Amino acid sequence: MTDVLMPALSPTMEEGVLAKWNIKAGDTVKAGDVIAEIETDKATMEVEAVDEGVVTEILVPAGTEGVKVNTPIARLKGEGEAASPASVAPAPPQSAAPTAPPNTGEQKKPESPSSRSGGGGREADGGGQAAPTSPKVEPRANGAAPSGERIFASPLARRIAALKGVDLKAVKGSGPHGRIVRADVEQAKPGAAPAASPPGAPAEPRKVQSLEQMGIAPGSYDLVPLDGMRKTIARRMTDSFRDVPHFPLTIDLELDRLLDARVRINAALEKRGVKVSVNDLVIKAAALALKAVPEANASYTPEGFAMHHHADIAVAVALEHGLITPIVRQAETKSLAEIAALMKDLAARARDRKLKPEEFQGGTFSISNLGMFGIKNFASIINEPQGAILSVGAGEKRPVVRGDALAIATVMSVTITCDHRVLDGAIGARFLEAFKGFVEDPVTMLA
Repeated sequence: MTDVLMPALSPTMEEGVLAKWNIKAGDTVKAGDVIAEIETDKATMEVEAVDEGVVTEILVPAGTEGVKVNTPIARLKGEGEAASPASVAPAPPQSAAPTAPPNTGEQKKPESPSSRSGGGGREADGGGQAAPTSPKVEPRANGAAPSGERIFASPLARRIAALKGVDLKAVKGSGPHGRIVRADVEQAKPGAAPAASPPGAPAEPRKVQSLEQMGIAPGSYDLVPLDGMRKTIARRMTDSFRDVPHFPLTIDLELDRLLDARVRINAALEKRGVKVSVNDLVIKAAALALKAVPEANASYTPEGFAMHHHADIAVAVALEHGLITPIVRQAETKSLAEIAALMKDLAARARDRKLKPEEFQGGTFSISNLGMFGIKNFASIINEPQGAILSVGAGEKRPVVRGDALAIATVMSVTITCDHRVLDGAIGARFLEAFKGFVEDPVTMLA
């Protein structure tokens, strides 16, 4: 028998949604066949079979959320291989608790915590189930395990508890072996106080209060559950805003020559069916500015500064429930027509959640453009491990001073947010100076 495991579709993936099965029990699969679709926090990707065989069972049904990487999701039988009773037994439901081993009449020596872990690393919060290895390690009737042990609760119960502000230690589990299930949490009161900790126990982490605890009446709002993308955005942006010492620098640019150049460029490209946007010109200008000021194209690491060889520009694309940053690789080497065609394709597939991991991971610099929404000026949060992000506002007619006279020009404000560990103020200012030069004299981008 061969187990088909939940694949890691990106270096940071810990879990995903098994969106769709393309196979069923009894089907014969070959290596390379597309057997399933997996949703990560950023994209939906197809999974190909690695081994050949007959599908004996589907262990994780379609639509299951929070499936941990390397969890068996299906089982194959090789040619001529007999199916064992255990291999074709129906998979237990997700909320079922691990069952104790059968009594064989032999007294087994209890295992130490280290031997129980099997060297598999830490268990993710709310994740897979750790089967008890000794009759002495049993969950309590109220769903809480002895001090220092985990609480036995279904993943859905944990999510609802977090949203309602319910402390699982105070909830009595009604599931098998005292496991806490959804109904137990829904009936519990928010903010239930946990049992007193024994002397010398480590302090509990600060808990986020529920809306009800902060005075918002229950039933006065609709709760939209967080999907994987929103959870990832929340975690990464919180980590960046808290841990990265950042500062913004803002400059105004005159766009009239760039807008005129765009009209002429698009007229020349019309027969090729390519249309260059202002954002495409901004991408090209940023890439060339990074090559002119290579210190700005850097990332901080504890071992030193990573000075990137190419300007791999990550461009924020708004989705229905979040955003994603597809990357224009080596943007400094690409023509405006190439950038325009590539961004059109990347943005379309991003909205369909069809990007590959390498198409949205690993950029060296980010651009976020809210000008089309009329936003004049804003500062973005750095997308680690990048050293900076450029925020682009709307172009608008403004009065400008030329010599001793007033004039009208189309002006755009841009802000670079810098990681002060790798970009000093002078480096950020030099980048903006170079960027301004390319935007205000777009012919230099074509040289």
